[in-house]
Amino acid sequence: MEALLVALIVVVVLALVTVSASVQAVQQYQRGVVLRFGRLLPAVRQPGLRVIVPFADRMRKVPVQTTVLDVPSQNAITRDNVTIGVDAVVYFRVNDPVRAVVNVDDYLRATSQVAQTSLRSVIGRADLDTLLSDREAINSELKAVIDAPTEDWGVAIDRVEIKDIALPEGMRRSMSRQAEAERDRRARVISAEAELEASEKLTQASERMSAAPGALQLRLLQTVTDVASDKNSTLVMPLPVELLRFFENAPASAPAPPPPPEVPEIEAGDDEDPATRGDPADPR
Repeated sequence: MEALLVALIVVVVLALVTVSASVQAVQQYQRGVVLRFGRLLPAVRQPGLRVIVPFADRMRKVPVQTTVLDVPSQNAITRDNVTIGVDAVVYFRVNDPVRAVVNVDDYLRATSQVAQTSLRSVIGRADLDTLLSDREAINSELKAVIDAPTEDWGVAIDRVEIKDIALPEGMRRSMSRQAEAERDRRARVISAEAELEASEKLTQASERMSAAPGALQLRLLQTVTDVASDKNSTLVMPLPVELLRFFENAPASAPAPPPPPEVPEIEAGDDEDPATRGDPADPR
C-alpha cells in the first residue's frame, strides 16, 4: 500500500512537471518563436496560453514593443576637422521575431554597435555648422544608415535623435565672438539704413519748406515751444527767417571793394640823397 502511494505521488509530480513544461504564457507585448529539436517552426505563437511539446520544443519570447537605446557619447571628427563629442538615442522595435532570433545572436547588442559606428560615420561626413543648424537632416541620414543593416535582423528603426553635441572650450569662445560680431554688423547696417532713410525724408522736407516761405518760420516756432516745455535753463534766441535770408543775399549784392593804390617803382639810383650826390650845378 505504501509503495502504491509513493508511485501515485511520483506520477502526480511528473504530470505537474510535464504540464508546466508544455504550457507557456505569452504576454501581450511578446511573440513566441518555437524551436523543435533545434528546427524552427514556421508558426509564431501569439499572446496567451500556448501549448508546446515538453522536452522537445523550446520557446523564445521576443518583445515587440518599442525599445529605447541610449547611444553613449562618441568622439568624432567633422569634415572641417573639429573634434566633438556626440551622443544620441535610438527608438526601434522588432517587426519580425523569427529573423530577430535566427539571423542575429543578440539583436539588442548588435543594434547598439551599429548605432555607435553609424553615428561616427555620419558625423565625419558633415560640417560643424550643419550639425548645429540642421539637426533634422542629420537625424534622417543617421536613421537611414542604421536601418540598412538592421532590416535583415527583423528590427525596424522608428526614430533617431542626437541629444547633445559637446564642443571644445576654444571653439565655444570663437563661436561666441563670431555671433557677437554678426550682431554688431547687423546693428550697424540697420543704423546706416535708418540714417539713409532719415536723410531722404529730411531732403523732401527741406524742398517743401523752400517752396513755402512761412513753413520754416512755423517750424522754428514749434522748436521754441518744444524747448520751452522741458523746464530747463536753456535760452533760445530765435531769429526771423527774413534776417537770415538778408545775410544770405548780402555778399552777392554788396559792391566790390576798390583796388589798392599802385605804388610807383623806384629805380636803382633814386634812393640816394641829392645833398650827398655831386651836383655840377651846385656852386659849392
